Amino acid sequence: MDEVKQLVTDIKQKKLKPIYFLMGEEPYYIDKISNFIEDTVLSEEERGFNQMVLYGRDITIDDIVSNAKRYPMMAEYQVVIVKEAQDLSRTIEKLAVYADHPQPTTILVVNYKYKKIDKRKALYKALKNNGVVYESKKLYENK
Repeated sequence: MDEVKQLVTDIKQKKLKPIYFLMGEEPYYIDKISNFIEDTVLSEEERGFNQMVLYGRDITIDDIVSNAKRYPMMAEYQVVIVKEAQDLSRTIEKLAVYADHPQPTTILVVNYKYKKIDKRKALYKALKNNGVVYESKKLYENK
């Protein structure tokens, strides 16, 4: 919970990272952070050209990377949000190449619900070095 508050505070203060990889068993906080970025980073006028929402079941890692490598139009950033990225679990490691050298003018938000990536692999290490990895643990009734 404190980690979510810190992320929201950083985003409000425009302390943005090029990649937000949101993963874990509890979808509530993943959606909350993703929606906050979607609603906050760009103004209403900037969203038309600079905000894109993609769905994991409809795309490949190459599609994500090609969209993330574009430059924003008349804005400081572009936002690329990948929902249902868990549908890309077989090929998600390919994102490591982009995560090693992310586009500084792109905010890539990956919603990887109900699963986690292997923390020993190159993708996790690249994400930790160049972005934010948030793990949303399962909430229980007594918490």
